[in-house]
Amino acid sequence: MAAAVLLTFLLLGHRVLPNRVGHLGSLVETFLPWLGTAVPVLLLCALAGRSPRAVLAVLVPAVVWTTMFGGMLSGAGTAPATPGELRVLQHNVSDENRDPAGTARALVQAGPDLIALEELTPAALPAYQEVFARGFPHRAVLGSVGLWSRYPLTGAVPLDIRPSGFADADWQRALRATVHAPEGEIAVYVAHLPSIRFGVRGLGADRRDDSARRLGRMLDGEPLGRVVLSGDLNSTLDDRGLGPLTSRLAAARSGFGFTWPAARPLARIDQVLCRGLHPVSTAALPATGSDHLPVIARLRW
Repeated sequence: MAAAVLLTFLLLGHRVLPNRVGHLGSLVETFLPWLGTAVPVLLLCALAGRSPRAVLAVLVPAVVWTTMFGGMLSGAGTAPATPGELRVLQHNVSDENRDPAGTARALVQAGPDLIALEELTPAALPAYQEVFARGFPHRAVLGSVGLWSRYPLTGAVPLDIRPSGFADADWQRALRATVHAPEGEIAVYVAHLPSIRFGVRGLGADRRDDSARRLGRMLDGEPLGRVVLSGDLNSTLDDRGLGPLTSRLAAARSGFGFTWPAARPLARIDQVLCRGLHPVSTAALPATGSDHLPVIARLRW
């Protein structure tokens, strides 16, 4: 019964967990849906002990988890685009990808309107440009991030989201551009936040959180009403570390769509968020040559 109470507390009260020591709160929130795997284990223990009270106690976290995540079990699907929708494809293509051309062809087959990529390298860039050239003639590539579009792009500028104390001038992992779609203009941000690390001191997320705060302040100054942020944010939507972004932008919560690691995905850390558009769904796509899975988001005007 104590374990069931603890599980219920973690599900409902994860926001009260401290984050100052080892980013404990962020660590739990990153894998929050996986807490549900403890429910059948506790239920089996309760049944083995033939304790009706223990069985009833386990039902509490089961109901809580179902309320929080049950709606995501059906998945999001990758239905064809319908009139009035914008399809945004997000992918960290990996700087160790051995088949960039094959990855690019797979992304095109998903039928997106916009393609946002991270971890682009000078060696791989020509392969992406060649495959995307026909269907996505408009592009902006700055540093290791890029945006390809069916619609005209203007005003592409780099964004400095380097965390405090990070002096590497070549670290260019964010951009902003204006997409001129038939329905109107959209400010599109592409970003790759710093990675997190697990160590003896817990979750190392200070740099990622700092970059998220910097990007959030930039979003506050955005003059356009329609905004899309696509990127490898190295965190899930439940993680308070992305609060500066999730408090300003919305995302579809349909399906779990875990994207990392590609072989056995545990978390969706690749995100498409928006403002001034309605997020319909977000779905993970089949693996490419990257250690991340692509995701495609359907946004309605």
